[in-house]
Amino acid sequence: MGTLNEFQSGRDLSMEGLCTRLLERHREIVRIKKPHVAVANLARIVETTLTIANRKGFHSMSLRDLAEGSGLSMGGLYAYFDGKETLLMMILDTVAAAVDEVLGAPPPDLAGDPRARLRWLLETHVYLTEAMQPWFTFAYMEAKAFPQAGRDAATRSELATEALIADILADGVARGVFRVADVTMTAALVKPLLQDWYVKRSKYRRRGVTPERYARSVIAFVEAAVTPPADRSPTAP
Repeated sequence: MGTLNEFQSGRDLSMEGLCTRLLERHREIVRIKKPHVAVANLARIVETTLTIANRKGFHSMSLRDLAEGSGLSMGGLYAYFDGKETLLMMILDTVAAAVDEVLGAPPPDLAGDPRARLRWLLETHVYLTEAMQPWFTFAYMEAKAFPQAGRDAATRSELATEALIADILADGVARGVFRVADVTMTAALVKPLLQDWYVKRSKYRRRGVTPERYARSVIAFVEAAVTPPADRSPTAP
C-alpha cells in the first residue's frame, strides 16, 4: 500500500493547480485573458467561497461577502462568473473532473486483479479527498441547499464513484474472488465509509488517525465483507 505523499507526488492538487484546470474547463465563462492572473484570482475566489460556506453556508453567502473576503470588487467577480449558481457549478465540475481523472484511471497492471484494484480504489479515494478536503466537504455538506442543477451534479458525482466500486465488485464476483449478494447496494454502503473521512475529519484527528491508517482500516473492513470466508486474509489496520 502507498502513502499520501506518494499519491501526491506528480499530482498538482493545490488550490492553484485545481483552479488552473477550472479555468481550462470554463474558459468561455472567465473573461480575464491572462492565465496567471485568472488562476490567482480564481484561487482567491474559490478558497474564500469554501471558507465562507464552511462558516455560514453557501446559500447564505452573498457576493458582497465573497468580494470582501477575496479582496476583489463586485465588478471584478463578474469577470469570472455571472452569478452564484455558475460559481457553484464550476466548483462542483472541478470536483467531478478530479474524481474522473484520478479514480477513473487505475494502473493497467491491476486490470486482472479485482482485489488489488479494490484496494487501490479505496486507498486512492481517501488520499484524493484528503488532498482536496475543503472541496469535497463543500460538495457534501452544502448539497441540500444547492439549486436543482447543483444537487443533480453532486448526485451524479456520488453515483459515478459508486459505479466504479460496483464494477470492481462485479468483476470480483465473476472471477470468484468476491461473494456479494447485491453489488449495487454494497457499493452504496461502501461510499459512506469513504465520505466519513472528510465529513467527520475532526473525529479522526482527535484519535490521531492518519490517512494511511484510515485507508488500511476501510480496506480491511470492506475486504472482510466481500471476500468468501475461506479466502480471507487479514489486512493490518
